Amino acid sequence: MAFSTGGGGGYSSDINVTPMIDILLVLLIIFMVIVPVTPKGLDALVPQPPKDPTKQPPPTDRTIVVQVIYRPGNTPLYKINETDYNKSDLLPKLTEIYANRAERVMFVRGDDNVNFAYIAEIIDIGKEANVDHIGLMTPKIMAGQ
Repeated sequence: MAFSTGGGGGYSSDINVTPMIDILLVLLIIFMVIVPVTPKGLDALVPQPPKDPTKQPPPTDRTIVVQVIYRPGNTPLYKINETDYNKSDLLPKLTEIYANRAERVMFVRGDDNVNFAYIAEIIDIGKEANVDHIGLMTPKIMAGQ
């Protein structure tokens, strides 16, 4: 059995593993930190079936559409689901509608000739009434036109 005392003074051909282990540990820590940060996907809102299918409200009661109708030379006409309202009455009515709703979605439909500033005012009124999602409705374009 022979032991090396290190007194030979020559070069050693043994691999020094300590720096490799240090690099391995640093890489392991980096990967452990990065892996939980990766995104898992997008959250999707899936429609749930009604608890009582016999007592389902009609779709016209659920969907709120605010229409801005062009009138030449005058301010536009405002409607909520086919009911006429003054612009000053829109905020209290929308606040009342969305007071007890879990689904706070509103659609805004404007005529082609209406200035977009009027549409933007309706969007602002919807935000003041605590509407979460506001969609803009566009006319359906038929194929072949």
